[in-house]
Amino acid sequence: MSTEFNVTETLDVKGLGCPMPVVKTKQSIDSLDEDGVLEVVATDSGSMSDIKGWANTTDGVELLDQKENDEGGETVYRHYVRKTE
Repeated sequence: MSTEFNVTETLDVKGLGCPMPVVKTKQSIDSLDEDGVLEVVATDSGSMSDIKGWANTTDGVELLDQKENDEGGETVYRHYVRKTE
């Protein structure tokens, strides 16, 4: 996956567990214009598979990248989703 894109909006879902990261991601992506890129910042490790699965089965979105980083002693998961229609 490439990191060659510009983030349109960032969604912070840190502290939220399944299924809320996906629910909030869908709500935010719906409000973006076509080709907009949403960065989702989560602390739920399940968000890696949940958001990937959601993006792979949802028309109009494309998962661009996912990253796992240690930020201040906390594992943070960043997901980059493009609205394609």
